[in-house]
Amino acid sequence: MAVDTQSEEARIIRQLIPLSTLPTQTFVSLCGQLTIEHAEQGTILFKRGDENDLLYYLLDGSINLQTETFTIETISAGSDSARFAIAHQMPRKVDAVANSRIQFLRLNADMMKMTTEKAYEENESTMTVDEPDDSDDWMTTLLKSPIFRSLPPANLQKLLMSLEEVACTPGQAIIRQGDPGDYYYIIKKGQAIISRKPSANAKDIKLSKLADLDTFGEDALISGEPRSTSITAVTDMTLLRLGKEQFISLIKLPTLKYVGIEELHELMKQGAEVIDVRGPDEYKHSHLPKSTNVPFFSLRMYLKTLNRHHPIIVTCKDGKTSEMAAFILQQNKFNALILKNGIAGLSQDKLSTEPASFNIDDGTETGNLSGPSSESSTSTPTEHKEPQTEELAADDLRQVVQQLKAKCRSLEAEKMTLELKCSSLARQLEKMKSELERVRGK
Repeated sequence: MAVDTQSEEARIIRQLIPLSTLPTQTFVSLCGQLTIEHAEQGTILFKRGDENDLLYYLLDGSINLQTETFTIETISAGSDSARFAIAHQMPRKVDAVANSRIQFLRLNADMMKMTTEKAYEENESTMTVDEPDDSDDWMTTLLKSPIFRSLPPANLQKLLMSLEEVACTPGQAIIRQGDPGDYYYIIKKGQAIISRKPSANAKDIKLSKLADLDTFGEDALISGEPRSTSITAVTDMTLLRLGKEQFISLIKLPTLKYVGIEELHELMKQGAEVIDVRGPDEYKHSHLPKSTNVPFFSLRMYLKTLNRHHPIIVTCKDGKTSEMAAFILQQNKFNALILKNGIAGLSQDKLSTEPASFNIDDGTETGNLSGPSSESSTSTPTEHKEPQTEELAADDLRQVVQQLKAKCRSLEAEKMTLELKCSSLARQLEKMKSELERVRGK
């Protein structure tokens, strides 16, 4: 029997993970396929060793998870544990026995996976996401983010159960530049400021602000490098933090995806774009043909200029910076892949030492957009030239279009950088004018 979407049972079901992240229309459609079941005390829902693909959710009552000799855990309806499918790792590690009269859902895991993936694809195509029914439900809101909603259910459950809640007061340093990475942070409530010192004796430069449900601290955990910025609380804050090892096993490893050089070439033929996140000097020395230089430190400024409809393959010297860059891209709903081992893993014959088609630094257009020189065009008689097929012509056109898009992106990013510099200079000018007027007035 279908579930009435206006009923108390539907309200409880709406809080279950991952059902809480579904768009409203998708959830309403799913309710039409659900049946709430009942079981008496002592009923066995599943046994150790079972390998069926069913997900069990507890709606009312309590369940014991047990072995032959003792009870490991009792799960009660309405608890945080009950928001997840009960002991869903396969094969089953425990027996699940009703501890009282219970109400529960028995769902097909494959159907749930298809439903959530379809809902995510629809949201991606329209770039809209339903707001949660309960604005205080930070967990549901957090799970709507691209990184978290892509994690396996088992990882999500372990992650959310492993989060440690800590409190901070205004002015308290949460992480310090130069310290080793130890935790990944989620802001449950409050605001913080990101700052950085260009050198040891310089003053802090404020970079940006963080607010509710923003995350931070992943760069050092992914790269193994020291913290590159400081984070300081500006209000009373409630933070959730996850240790380094748990972050790597539960988030980093299942999130980051890698490709080899052969896969890269095939993806590029299908429209994938390659960005090299090394510095400009390293990029000029050698780089992958048809790649675009987007230095890691300016990646966030380029996000609005990148195409979400095609994969983005990230490369660097050895893959470490690419991992950080790919994580940022995935947080912002890009399909990001990493070239395994970076440039260091490639032979020189696969790299180009020619200037980039569009050089971000000097604005000079070089490379394969220009036509053939007069010397090369006269050295081969016309009658001996191979005829160009429509397929080759289309490939050339696609290449030119990609290069033009790359140029537009670089110009847009350069414009944004100049606007930021202009804004900073304007503020300094106003301060100097105020100071000059103050001195004159004495």
